[in-house]
Amino acid sequence: MAKKTAAKKTTSGNADDTFCRTKIVATVGPACNTYEKLRDLVRAGVNVFRLNFSHGTHEEKKQIIEYIREINRKEKTHVAILGDLQGPKLRVGEIEGGGMSVKPGDKFLFTNQKIIGNNKKLYIHYPNFHKDVKVGNKIMIDDGKLEVIVTKILPNNDVEVEVILGGYISSKKGVNLPDTQISLPALTKKDLEDLKFIMKEQLCWVALSFVRRVDDIKKLRKILNKNNCKTKIIAKIEMPEAIPNIRDIINASDGVMIARGDLGVELPVEKVPLIQKTIIKKCIHRAKPVIVATQMMESMIDRTKPNRSEITDVANAVLEGADAVMLSGETATGKHPTLVVETMRKIILEIERAEYNYDLDEVLQPQPHSPTLTSDAICYNACNLAKDVSANALIGMTQSGYTGFMLSSYRPKVPLYVFTKHEGLINQMSLGWGIRAFLYDDENRDLDTIFSDQIAILKKKGYLKNGDIAVSTGSTPVRLKLPTNTIKITRIE
Repeated sequence: MAKKTAAKKTTSGNADDTFCRTKIVATVGPACNTYEKLRDLVRAGVNVFRLNFSHGTHEEKKQIIEYIREINRKEKTHVAILGDLQGPKLRVGEIEGGGMSVKPGDKFLFTNQKIIGNNKKLYIHYPNFHKDVKVGNKIMIDDGKLEVIVTKILPNNDVEVEVILGGYISSKKGVNLPDTQISLPALTKKDLEDLKFIMKEQLCWVALSFVRRVDDIKKLRKILNKNNCKTKIIAKIEMPEAIPNIRDIINASDGVMIARGDLGVELPVEKVPLIQKTIIKKCIHRAKPVIVATQMMESMIDRTKPNRSEITDVANAVLEGADAVMLSGETATGKHPTLVVETMRKIILEIERAEYNYDLDEVLQPQPHSPTLTSDAICYNACNLAKDVSANALIGMTQSGYTGFMLSSYRPKVPLYVFTKHEGLINQMSLGWGIRAFLYDDENRDLDTIFSDQIAILKKKGYLKNGDIAVSTGSTPVRLKLPTNTIKITRIE
């Protein structure tokens, strides 16, 4: 298949080179949880706000949700809200004095008895810990800063460990078990309570943490369907067990987050870059939005400029074709949340302005075994046609978001505009690469009239002008709401 060439840059309406095709996800925390600070982040370029359910109360989250929705109304934006479930995150308990120092060769116990820990014994909330770990298993503490190895499983279910890599263990620091298949469910009791809140508030996306197998996604999907909830699912990839199952997990999910923090602790760090690249390709292949997350601009938690490796990290995620890049502590607790978003946006724009051609030809084409091959092929050829005629707009219509994400997955150079009658879907599609979504609910017309209406909307908003070319996709007969089956080229008069 011949290499794709970049389309001529559009000169219509608003300058398209000010729009980031790669979206920005920002985590909300104490550094940005007021209306004014959230508004500043939206103006700086945030497309999706992540609410981390590992911290804070439902009352605090509800206030933030109200702020974001008010900002969308007043600023006429479509920022999505992502609820990130904590999952079975393992942590040590409270420790006397707030922490303790250990050195190589030291030994202590992990126990399921809720105690204040000391140099002899630490609490870990994991009922089957003694059953799941084996002698010789490594245990990482505080993102791998400390490492211990299991030496004994005691009759009272305590687990003895010996320190391999020492340091200071603070209260409530995270624990990773790279050698152990944990038996904890993907949805904990806390997650189920948080999920009720997420469904009640009708958040756009919910992220399931520590996904290991496709059944984890199916259980969450069943709950959402039972409650007639339209929230879409993001699978967080941060466990080694997920990698062999990644194809099925991607197929079962609506999107994927590559959570490199825990993934880099659970796996040898040198494996993470290629895993990231592979997952991005597979997600584009299946038209599922993919987020690259964790420590992208970490130094800007304190500093006003990123280091050079962070700049390259963000740039590489863009070059690899990620739908979105994510900020965690940088916006949640950092000193310069707005500045870090502005800086990330500048990096994204610089790479995208270079009109880089994604080296993904084997991915950027319809997949023969897809159950929606005909519709996929229409979307693919619409993108190619838009490129061939140097179109100024590629326009799609969607009932579920599928056509929008499918058009996006071919990474068109032409500006992509997607229309839907579902207001909630407009915000959901804010996560998709290159998508700008709009409301259009007058579907009782013939397809030609609908196409004309949509072009008129884009003209009014300044995205198109007379003399421009638009490539539109839709389905006919309109009343049957079939998958996309039609392409039309229009020269705007």
